[in-house]
Amino acid sequence: MAAGRAEARHDEANEPRSPVLRFGADRPLRLDAGITLSPFQIAYQTYGELNAARSNAILVCHALTGDQHVASRNPVTGKPGWWEVLIGPGKVIDTNRFFVICSNVVGGCLGSTGPASISPLTGRAYSLDLPVITIRDMVRAQAMLVDHFGIDQLFCVIGGSMGGMQVLEWASTYPERVFSALPIATGARHSAQNIAFHEVGRQAVMADPDWRGGTYLEHGVRPQKGLAVARMAAHVTYLSESALHRKFGRNLQNRERPTFGFDADFQIESYLRHQGMTFVDRFDANSYLYLTRSMDYFDLAADHGGRLADAFAGIKTRFCLVSFTSDWLFPTEESRSVVHALNAAGASVSFVEIETDRGHDAFLLDEPELFAAIDGFLRSAARARGVEVGP
Repeated sequence: MAAGRAEARHDEANEPRSPVLRFGADRPLRLDAGITLSPFQIAYQTYGELNAARSNAILVCHALTGDQHVASRNPVTGKPGWWEVLIGPGKVIDTNRFFVICSNVVGGCLGSTGPASISPLTGRAYSLDLPVITIRDMVRAQAMLVDHFGIDQLFCVIGGSMGGMQVLEWASTYPERVFSALPIATGARHSAQNIAFHEVGRQAVMADPDWRGGTYLEHGVRPQKGLAVARMAAHVTYLSESALHRKFGRNLQNRERPTFGFDADFQIESYLRHQGMTFVDRFDANSYLYLTRSMDYFDLAADHGGRLADAFAGIKTRFCLVSFTSDWLFPTEESRSVVHALNAAGASVSFVEIETDRGHDAFLLDEPELFAAIDGFLRSAARARGVEVGP
């Protein structure tokens, strides 16, 4: 059974059930690691239609464990798109009016070239032979996808968490190609605390005997236990203490008294175990290593002589940054530092801090204040761009 599931994931990694753009040896992807990746492919989804002026395109950048299925059923889990609450006909990001693009990042596991992809040199999965991928590498690949659609300037780039990092990188690397930018629950660098949590997760994966030095696909196994523990530890950081207390408290799970053992006595234990088990059925362990590493390496100020404002020098892009009061993974001060840098660079920037106890994951949930902020910003940017968005 384990081998069958591994093979199913392997197929999705190489022949995904979504459109794929393939680049041959004549169009390699230049990587920050100092080498090129070729051939490679990008899996993506689009929603809505590109207008004649090609001025209504919105690029959505996904977070660490997201994918290209932002507003459509996920073919692996069967669940709705991870941002369907926000994107679709008549919704805040109205696909009757906007052309929405979302791609699986390079290094991912749902069709874009990643560690589970077949290496043309060996005929086997890259595994750890894939070069380390950075946030800038992801953005370079996305720019090649945008070029494919003949879009010179994106109306907006939006994303949360790791997706927000990509938004900031887009604005810094391709400022002339981004009319407006919406980085949510993110920062211009990964903190030491966040790197530490990621290292705990990676070590959990690599300590699993079924990891096999990263070559588990060749052996028909997966490091399920290690990846589940990694997901459990990470999931705690996506929530807030108040939300955990409100949802679970110290309530016992289907019992009246403790068992005096190590079963899941508490509801929170059962919840985290469920999160870990469901995660391993949809995500590749090596991709988890690669994508957490890409976030760790992200430091926009360090890439510009240590001064964050220099990353946005002369930029004309309109920005709206959003943070959440209970987000301790990317606290509000991280967004404020970006706002200050943008102000120093003379950029047009607004900032919204949303009061909520839902923690970092609030950007994925039904948060009316978030939707109102996004809606207001997009309408203002649309008026400035001359894009029709309706009443």
